[in-house]
Amino acid sequence: MALLKKLRFGLNRTRTGLLGRLKEAVTGKKSLDEDTLEEIEEILISADIGVDTVLELVDRLSRRARIRGENETEEIQAVIRQELKGILAAQTENRSFDPEAFFNPPVKPFVIMVVGVNGTGKTTTIGKLAHRFVQAGKSVTIAAADTFRAAASEQLEIWAKRAGSDLIQQQPGADPGAVVFDALKSAVARQKDVLIVDTAGRLHTKLNLMEELKKIKRVMTKILPDAPHEVLLVLDATTGQNGLRQAEQFRDSVGVTGIVLTKLDGTAKGGVVLTILKELGIPVKFIGLGEGLEDLQPFDLDAFIDALFSESEEVS
Repeated sequence: MALLKKLRFGLNRTRTGLLGRLKEAVTGKKSLDEDTLEEIEEILISADIGVDTVLELVDRLSRRARIRGENETEEIQAVIRQELKGILAAQTENRSFDPEAFFNPPVKPFVIMVVGVNGTGKTTTIGKLAHRFVQAGKSVTIAAADTFRAAASEQLEIWAKRAGSDLIQQQPGADPGAVVFDALKSAVARQKDVLIVDTAGRLHTKLNLMEELKKIKRVMTKILPDAPHEVLLVLDATTGQNGLRQAEQFRDSVGVTGIVLTKLDGTAKGGVVLTILKELGIPVKFIGLGEGLEDLQPFDLDAFIDALFSESEEVS
């Protein structure tokens, strides 16, 4: 219940917009006629729930045309929760995420490469991940391999201190591959549990950025053939559908293994999480619901849908 309460609070902008408009659309209705279904479709798409998902959901709703209860809004919310879970279950059944296993990895050092364009929240995500690993009793090193952005290392240094992690950095403009090489050698020599690698989010062209990230991966394999063990892509939820295009580019170039969706507390388009699940084939592993160290939450599909489509904390 604590997770649901935190999700409902973090998703407040998306949730209140959705529920308010749904209530207007169905109050007093005893059947889901064509006009009502079209209105529901528009409301869900406006929250950045993908068109394909919404069309499938509305098709399922149309087969349950009769509203049987006294509270129309509550009934529709319950039906939407049930049907969305059914639609997306197949998308997640082979991509389940176990947070306990993630923070207690079987390999040492466990190497996480964090990618994403500038401004998505990579630095804060790295700090929060490091904090969670330290809480789990793991020793953590952070590699400041975004040497192109001014103040990137300084920001990471602040987060590393907050999290209780080591930081490996070089002078601004240094070769990112060299930073990663040194950091990974250090992590191996000092028997660190976890190495988290920050990366650049912007070079002169997208092609240059992707080639730089590929080079970093090649450098890692010279020391640890199976590194990186995770490639986490950080996306800003406020960018909505634009985030999907970013995700496709990173996925195709560097083999993204999981997504961290940040700034969900600052957008009315939180439904983009469901679009990512259905369209990209990449698991959403964490969601960001604020700036605090504890505000990076493992993603749970059922809890997310319950939080998005319920006014009460008591949901079925």
